[in-house]
Amino acid sequence: MNKTALLLGFIIGILASILGSYIYLTLFLNLDFIVGIQTVKTQGQLGKIITLGSILDLVAFAILLKMNKEIMARGVVLAVIIITIITFFV
Repeated sequence: MNKTALLLGFIIGILASILGSYIYLTLFLNLDFIVGIQTVKTQGQLGKIITLGSILDLVAFAILLKMNKEIMARGVVLAVIIITIITFFV
């Protein structure tokens, strides 16, 4: 297994989740990213924002599979699993 491809897929997955959360907070909630994260965390809705942000991981996963980059797609799935575990404890 190519570990660099797995790591690159993991990084793509994390960045896609952050980008998705950023887009949701700025476009739909009209909040600055840092202020929005703090506001949502105090309301207890941070897990939902992270989940909505992870929708872009589906897009990244589909694109990587279309390009026959299965190991990188596994990295995206690993990122989603790690984000899910972290969300349980936040």
